[in-house]
Amino acid sequence: MPLNVAIVGAGNIGNTHARIYHQHPDCTVVAVCDAVEDKAQAAAERYGCQAFSSIEAMLAAGLDVDVASVCTAGVENGGDHYAPTMALLGAGIAVLGEKPISNKLPEAEEMVALARDRGLRYGINLNHRFTPAALRLKEWQDAGRLGSLNIVNMTMWINNPNESSPHFHMRALHPHSIDVMRYYCGDVAKVQAFFKKGEGRSIWSNAQVNILFENGIIGHLTGSYDAGGSYGLETLELVGSEARVVLRDACEQLEFYPRFSPEVETYAYLGGMLKFPETFGSRIGRWIDQNLEDAKPHEIDGSGDDALKAQQIIEAAIESWETGTVVEL
Repeated sequence: MPLNVAIVGAGNIGNTHARIYHQHPDCTVVAVCDAVEDKAQAAAERYGCQAFSSIEAMLAAGLDVDVASVCTAGVENGGDHYAPTMALLGAGIAVLGEKPISNKLPEAEEMVALARDRGLRYGINLNHRFTPAALRLKEWQDAGRLGSLNIVNMTMWINNPNESSPHFHMRALHPHSIDVMRYYCGDVAKVQAFFKKGEGRSIWSNAQVNILFENGIIGHLTGSYDAGGSYGLETLELVGSEARVVLRDACEQLEFYPRFSPEVETYAYLGGMLKFPETFGSRIGRWIDQNLEDAKPHEIDGSGDDALKAQQIIEAAIESWETGTVVEL
């Protein structure tokens, strides 16, 4: 049966979610909710659905809603996720949230716990892992082409002048980078971090983070809100006993370097995905498919639990910098 969808938050990201659902043959957008009534009404007219200015009003209307996307923002881009997510999960509605899951760990833990207790699907838009190139790399890893992984390096940076809070850079940007690292390397045991304020900055806008994974893989994250430009958004490097692999800008180029052969493999724009904005469609498409397939909550790719673990690593990095210690998770 088709999925009835509600969108909470009618900004740019919310409209991106709504447009993808609206274009899917097995989805119907039935409601848009935004505290700014004009924004909600404009989106509702665009997608042919009802507009609401509060979650309470939307739930009280008695609409049949199967899934909802929570696309609010708030402090550090995650401060307004808790209340709508808890209300929707409490009403028995599956939720796809935006990242970060929350800028406060206790709230993130509550959301994940409620979804688990209610037996509901709960995902987060960790879209970087859903590209055709990222999936191809995962297939190579699972087939043993890389051998035993030893090292992971991740670089993620953009130009972002936002000065909203001391740790905005880590909490808002790096749920993506940490999730991608976990996707290939597993859970994390220890974290050590060093931060730096960029020129004219009042926030910690640059970071170097060392990570020890539970399986012994060693990793490094370089992050910045003071870079970008021609350098690209993101570079992932996995170094194994049999090969080294580089994934550039989440989807644009995948390179395979065998350890014992000069025969390099290079793939560009796998699956026809050309640019990062297209990753929203692949991630939300996977969420739609898993709901249509009646997937078990623990089977959700890019789950709330995945996002919670990424946020725990981020908080460990902040603690490491503030205390000058290596933090164990």
